[in-house]
Amino acid sequence: MVTPPAQPQVNIFTDSHQQTQFAEICNALYERELMTLAQQPFSNISLLQRKLGGLRHHIKRAAYHFIHHSGPLSVDVHNASWQAKQSASCIAKKHDPAKVSTWFSHYARSGLPVAIYSNNMNGEHLELDSIDRIDIENQLLHGNKFGWFNMDGTRTSQETATHQPTSSNATQQLLLRPSRAVFSAACCGHTWNHKGRGQPRTLTLRELLLSGSINWKDFR
Repeated sequence: MVTPPAQPQVNIFTDSHQQTQFAEICNALYERELMTLAQQPFSNISLLQRKLGGLRHHIKRAAYHFIHHSGPLSVDVHNASWQAKQSASCIAKKHDPAKVSTWFSHYARSGLPVAIYSNNMNGEHLELDSIDRIDIENQLLHGNKFGWFNMDGTRTSQETATHQPTSSNATQQLLLRPSRAVFSAACCGHTWNHKGRGQPRTLTLRELLLSGSINWKDFR
């Protein structure tokens, strides 16, 4: 009886080039996150310890998403960021409440990654969030960070009153219908101001992890 040849050990990396990229991305993320933590005024040392304790796991997950990305975005391994061509104006200008309501009525689910449009005196940008609650009876969606929105993407009256601005730095927010263009702009940190395209913003580690949960095949 002939003994079959031993199978090669399975590795998440196909070559040394991927290993090098993975290390570069991890280093960039560590540098960025440690700087962010150093600038935060922690009054509770246990909170800082928990954040530091989970940093290794979260950074490795984010780096894995960068390396194994199969969507339309390019990866800047040196800065641990997504790259794509930026539109001349913000995609949110095409916001259609009726289409947004129809889409979320069919596809809304807990854990779904979404993009939130924000507009204030500093400019416009999209930020990644996720749905964590759905109120079917009242046709409401709750973002893990941004709170309640109507199914058509507008802020609920309660949220608007709660977050009523006290200065001229008023912020308009919309829950956008997921699409390839919307997610590309959000993942790449695209911003716009009165002059046109602005400098890309740096995504938080939370947003990078959310970007890895986007199923780009739904938007091809």
